[in-house]
Amino acid sequence: MRALVVDDSRAMRAILGRILRELGYKVLEANNGCEGLECLRKFGAVDLALVDWNMPEMNGLDFLRAVRKERTYDAMYVMMVSTETEMEEVTEALGVGASEYVMKPFTKEVILEKLQILGLVRC
Repeated sequence: MRALVVDDSRAMRAILGRILRELGYKVLEANNGCEGLECLRKFGAVDLALVDWNMPEMNGLDFLRAVRKERTYDAMYVMMVSTETEMEEVTEALGVGASEYVMKPFTKEVILEKLQILGLVRC
């Protein structure tokens, strides 16, 4: 299993990367949506992308829109991991094609629960 973590915070990429590696994922990282798309083009589709909303150059919602336009990434799960906590934002992200939504701050258990819901890890 391969995952892509897209977040402009190095610390957040490290935290999410560690959680995913502990679950057996090979993890790719990107600093913003543009780098995330470039990473997908270079290395191919991943099983899961964890994406921040607020980033420079290309935000997470625009990344999600771009990914959902490409048939190549239809099977890829995208989990928004964001400080955006308004129900409007959550609804918008899910409407654009996010598979799940996690609000920051989060715990490892929350990430595991969301991955279980998506069928990407076993209990």
